[in-house]
Amino acid sequence: MRIKPEQLPHHLQKQTAPLYTIFGYEPLLIIEAADCIRSHVRQQGYTEREIFTIDHRFNWADLLSAGNNLSLFGDRRIMDIRIPSGKPGREGGKAIETYCQTLPPDIITLISLPKIDKQGQSTKWFKALEATGTMIPVYAVERAQLPAWIGQRLSMQQQKADFDTLQFFADKVEGNLLAAHQEIKKLALLYPDGNLSFEQVKDAVLNVARYDVFKLSDAMVSANVARYHRILNGLQGEGSAPPLILATLAEQIRQLIIIRKGLDRGMAPAQLIKEARLWGDRQKTMITAAKRIGLKSLVQGLLHAAKIDKVIKGVAKGDTWEELLQLGLRFSK
Repeated sequence: MRIKPEQLPHHLQKQTAPLYTIFGYEPLLIIEAADCIRSHVRQQGYTEREIFTIDHRFNWADLLSAGNNLSLFGDRRIMDIRIPSGKPGREGGKAIETYCQTLPPDIITLISLPKIDKQGQSTKWFKALEATGTMIPVYAVERAQLPAWIGQRLSMQQQKADFDTLQFFADKVEGNLLAAHQEIKKLALLYPDGNLSFEQVKDAVLNVARYDVFKLSDAMVSANVARYHRILNGLQGEGSAPPLILATLAEQIRQLIIIRKGLDRGMAPAQLIKEARLWGDRQKTMITAAKRIGLKSLVQGLLHAAKIDKVIKGVAKGDTWEELLQLGLRFSK
């Protein structure tokens, strides 16, 4: 059974599953979900806790042995299993399947994983976890959702801010949910309950955005000029490598060309998504962008990318960062 992180408190009030698996994109939300489970089961009498951090040297027999051993004092236990790589390997996968088949009594098992891709979710060990216990997938908080997320977190500490202030806040912490959490907690220490003014938030919140090239390419295809400019400036300030940025943008343009050509031939969007190898939330955005941008503009964009490559290599004149800016702006028209 799968549940959303926000459904977890209600789920725990109704029942306690013998096995919980948390996986996903956001370390903060994974930590919070795990803390919620641990706190609840401690109140249910599971006072003893064993932590297993899995790496390539881990002996999986130790995990199975620990599950079968009785507690020294007869206490109920929490088995806290952490797999940072998300890849237990062949031996680990079989051990997890065996563990799921013979869940030890008087033990709550909590397994924490990072993001697991589609291929990983199709493995036998992952399916065994899902079939045996309760699974909590944790998805990234997208930029469009971030202001509301910040507002909800502020309300939990009896504070609130208007729409423009939340948008400003989101700009400053984009892509860094842990930093956003810290800044929200800081506002609780600095100011009393009630409304927060724009000036109060502006004075308190640091510019802790973590920019990345994938968010830059998303801003490009969605024609969000202000966001594209802001992220590009952030990448330049962080010393990001222009070849990596260009490669990501060029690949996005190639995917748009594949989709646009297919749409012009009357192909179904679902078929084009597969052909362009698009996954997740980007599918709808890319289809929309391909419908909006003409094939000629896309080809010209790819030629522009080739020119920027020559500028980066020093065989053509120009300012790399200005050219990257102009490449993004050409798709906003």
